[in-house]
Amino acid sequence: MAIEYLGLSSINGPLVVLEGVKGAAYDEIVEMDVNGKDKKLGRIVEINDDKAVIQVFEGTEGMALRNTHTRLTGHPMEIGVSADMLGRTFNGLGQPIDDLGPINADKILDVNGKPLNPVTREYPRNYIRTGISAIDGLMTLIRGQKLPIFSGNGLPHDELAAQLVRQSSLGDDANSDEKFAIVFAAMGVKHDVADFFKRTFEESGVSDHVATFINLANDPVVERLITPKVALTLAEYLAFEKGMHILVILTDMTSFAEAMREVSSSKGEIPSRKGFPGYLYSELATIYERAGIVSGVNGSVTQIPILTMPNDDITHPIPDLTGYITEGQIVLDRNLNGQSIYPPISVLPSLSRLMKDGIGEGFTRKDHQDVANQLFSCYAKVGDARALASVIGEDELSETDQTYLLFGREFEKRFIGQGKEENRTIFDTLDIGWQLLGLMPRAELDRIDTKVLDQYYKKTKINADGDIVEDILTDLDANPDEE
Repeated sequence: MAIEYLGLSSINGPLVVLEGVKGAAYDEIVEMDVNGKDKKLGRIVEINDDKAVIQVFEGTEGMALRNTHTRLTGHPMEIGVSADMLGRTFNGLGQPIDDLGPINADKILDVNGKPLNPVTREYPRNYIRTGISAIDGLMTLIRGQKLPIFSGNGLPHDELAAQLVRQSSLGDDANSDEKFAIVFAAMGVKHDVADFFKRTFEESGVSDHVATFINLANDPVVERLITPKVALTLAEYLAFEKGMHILVILTDMTSFAEAMREVSSSKGEIPSRKGFPGYLYSELATIYERAGIVSGVNGSVTQIPILTMPNDDITHPIPDLTGYITEGQIVLDRNLNGQSIYPPISVLPSLSRLMKDGIGEGFTRKDHQDVANQLFSCYAKVGDARALASVIGEDELSETDQTYLLFGREFEKRFIGQGKEENRTIFDTLDIGWQLLGLMPRAELDRIDTKVLDQYYKKTKINADGDIVEDILTDLDANPDEE
């Protein structure tokens, strides 16, 4: 029979201290009865002799030193999982909040997950199509990868997250037998943002293959620490036991880290950089490293964590440590956003380190890597041309530099920029890339194999209507034998 403890020693924010505890374990879940009316869950986060420090998930409001009964459960935080959770909405602890009744769980799993044996991991291959040219073309998301989005306050990362949920798929030539689903977790979001996500998923008709976990800004801060773990537990179950390819979108990891800082401060721990606890890196790693592919299993877990950089500072501890753990980053740019370019993805500091292994012939198209390399190269030179133009004036630039300025404007407008409802195939993306490269003289395209150039390159120009069209006269001048 479980022992029930009456009363508490102290209450400090979301933490309470229980004395005289026997047989308690770190990370163990406790059930708390307040005044015989309210029931709360807590988690043991520290044990010192017979004292246990407990994080209370629902907050300590209404709790007093003498009105609380506490019972140890003997197990860590667990959640019942099932494929029926797709199409449902839950709070940060995995409890249904959509008035559709309880979930009939197929399995009860520890939210902390089981460590993946490094030997059983398979190297990520193949790609996930997002329908967004800047991502699919230049920083391709590979199945089993963790690719974060670095945003800033006021930038449209919520709209981008919703678009990723609406449009993401296994690719244009994916095997129809492969199952794909999305697990979406929002942490510390306001009510209007939560309503935006739920409404967008329902109206676009994707709700049936999306499981949504929402922790609101006014929910207890401790619940925020559990939300990504609950979401990833469901993702691992669907991927490794049901053979599905799962995309996990976590927004906003900055809220998660700040919740960790608040709880750490309540515990009186010595702070590290910017007041965050010294174990911020390991906590982020326990979340990000749950992405991957396991040998012998058809499914995969792919992660897109979204975080807002305080003051747009990419050296802040949260994006800095995230960059060490993940395999690339997608950076949103405030200047592009100010020019009404959506999505405002800053191409040059963004990259996908696994891109080269999941694109090309057999995955996307054989010219994909060449096009990406050349677009990066040309856009990098656009910055030099703009800097020179700001000094001597655009009219004084050479013809080549003026061509780079034209390329830069059209690249930002047509390739980076696209509609919030526009879902481009990988072939659309590559074709737009070739149209833009056609604005450049062939001699400037030094990152593309000659055979690929012969097959795909066509000189283009901007017509009177502002459209990119093939420049037939220039092609005939260059190849008079074809006349």
